[in-house]
Amino acid sequence: MKILHCIEKEIWEKMEGEKYPGKDLLEKNPFIHCSSIEFFWRVSPHFDKDKKERVLLVIETDLLDAPVKWEDLEGCGRTYPHIYGPMKSEAIVEVLPYLRAEDGSWIKNPELSGIENK
Repeated sequence: MKILHCIEKEIWEKMEGEKYPGKDLLEKNPFIHCSSIEFFWRVSPHFDKDKKERVLLVIETDLLDAPVKWEDLEGCGRTYPHIYGPMKSEAIVEVLPYLRAEDGSWIKNPELSGIENK
């Protein structure tokens, strides 16, 4: 299954090429926050006011070494994937630009358009 992690482009460029990118992300949290593609539209408003350039890491969960737990930590009635460990570079199957409308809201990438929002 493919999941998404939204990250500042500058941070991604610093860790791109590492065998296990994301080790630094685990210093703040015990896991790396991710989203299913279907629910990402619910997560994206968190980035609307952030003017930093971002990218979406498309991660294939079957290629990860670290466990992925689907959790509802906020009690919203939906579970989101959390990666409990660094991401194996081979599991990052695509890096997409984070597209924005004029108001800062996310525009769904054409590569993801075949997946319906839920």
